[in-house]
Amino acid sequence: MIDKRSFRKQMMDRLSQVSRPIYEDLSYKIANRMFDEQDWKNARVIGITISKVPEVDTYQIIRKAWELGKQVVVPKCLPKEKLLSFRILTEFSQLESVYYGLFEPKEELTKEVEPGLIDLLIVPGLAYTKEGYRIGFGGGYYDRFLSNYSGKTTSLAFDMQVVPEFSIEEHDLPVSKIITNHEVIIIK
Repeated sequence: MIDKRSFRKQMMDRLSQVSRPIYEDLSYKIANRMFDEQDWKNARVIGITISKVPEVDTYQIIRKAWELGKQVVVPKCLPKEKLLSFRILTEFSQLESVYYGLFEPKEELTKEVEPGLIDLLIVPGLAYTKEGYRIGFGGGYYDRFLSNYSGKTTSLAFDMQVVPEFSIEEHDLPVSKIITNHEVIIIK
């Protein structure tokens, strides 16, 4: 089986081939499919990353959450501890560019939220199996966070990101749902 590093590179290469109009179209379809889900409708607090192309666009999802009066919390990486802290985001101007061009909440403008208060966590990744396992971007931040999180988890993925298999490690935890541009995959 192919090692994770080569696999990540291959997937990034495949995703980078997607044109902007197709990327926008597929992201829109995925977002609309999620808006129909009961987990989304019931969630008052939504944990979600600020997407970076080629990840499924989360800006439109965040705007929709605000319109619906939901609380949006976004992750801040704590590199020393290798942990995630989720902070309340009420406008995009509360973000700053940190490592690798990722946007994170500015600590002085946002407030931290306890993980137990997050009703629905949108878990990012590069690739997924139909069993809900994911390959992330290599930092292990979400694996550590998920080990102590008991709320609902969903991942958003383009069809091409759902693959038959990859090597799974002991610490890997599956998400409970994957929403693609064609289907909703419910795990267990």
